[in-house]
Amino acid sequence: MNTIARTLRYPRVLSIAGSDSGGGAGIQADLKTFAALGCYGMTAITALTAQNTTGVRSIHAVPLPMLIDQIDAVVEDIGVDAVKIGMLHSADTVRTVAAAIDRHRLPRVVLDPVMIATSGAVLIDEEAVAVLVRELFPKASVITPNLDEAALLVRRRLDTEDDMERAARELLEMGAPAVLLKGGHLAGDTVSDLLLARGEPPLRLRAPRIRSANTHGTGCTLSSAIAAHLALGSALPEAVQRARDYVRGALAAGAAVRTGAGSGPLDHGYAPQPTRQLPLA
Repeated sequence: MNTIARTLRYPRVLSIAGSDSGGGAGIQADLKTFAALGCYGMTAITALTAQNTTGVRSIHAVPLPMLIDQIDAVVEDIGVDAVKIGMLHSADTVRTVAAAIDRHRLPRVVLDPVMIATSGAVLIDEEAVAVLVRELFPKASVITPNLDEAALLVRRRLDTEDDMERAARELLEMGAPAVLLKGGHLAGDTVSDLLLARGEPPLRLRAPRIRSANTHGTGCTLSSAIAAHLALGSALPEAVQRARDYVRGALAAGAAVRTGAGSGPLDHGYAPQPTRQLPLA
C-alpha cells in the first residue's frame, strides 16, 4: 500500500497555564489564539478553575507529577517551537516549569506573570513571586506584565509612561531579557504599551483605546499571540506588533456581543488563518 511521505510539520506552540471553564482566558483562550493564527496548540494545565464572566469560584491545583507528565509527553513526541507560560500558582509549580524548560531546552518562552485578578486580588504569594523572578525571568524570551503586575514586582504605583519605562528597566535588571509592559490600565483614550529589550531602544506602541466590556482574557490572548508569531518565525518586535494587531481586531470584533453577565471574551476567531505547514527538517 502506498503511503504519503510525511515531510511537513505544523508550527507547534505549548501553553503551560490554568484552565478557564468559561472559555475566555487561560488555556482555552490560548488554544483559540494558536488556531486562529495558523499554529498547532498543545497544553500542560497547571490548575483547574471554576469561573465564568463574573469571577472565579474555585481553583484546583494539578498535582506536580501530572504537570511534569503533560510537558514531557508533548515535548518528547510532538516537539515545541514556542512556549507561552501563564498561571503558576505556587513556588513549587514555578520550579517544576523552570526545570522542564531546562530539561527540554524549550525555545522562545513568553512568560505572562499572572499575579493580579481583575478584582485586584493577589493570586500568588511572595515566595512564588521571588522564585518566578529568580528561576523563570532569565529563561524567558520576553515577559508580558500589565501595570498592576509590574507595580507588584517593583513595589510602587505606575501612573505614567515615564513610570512604565523606569519599571521596565528594573525588570530587565531582575533578569528578564525583554519586557512588554502593557499600559492598558493607564487613564486616557490612548493605549500605550512599551517593549524594552536589553541593548535596544524603547519601542512604544500606541493606539486608540477600543471601548468594550468584553476584555476577559486579553492578556492571555496577547501573550499567546506573541508565542504563535515567534513560532512562525517572526523576530520579537514584529511578533509583538502582529500580536497587538490581532488582539485589537479581536476586541473590536467582539465588542457588541453579550456572553454572560460580566466581562465577556474577545472574538478570537474573527479572522482565522489556515494552519501553516513547515518543512519537517
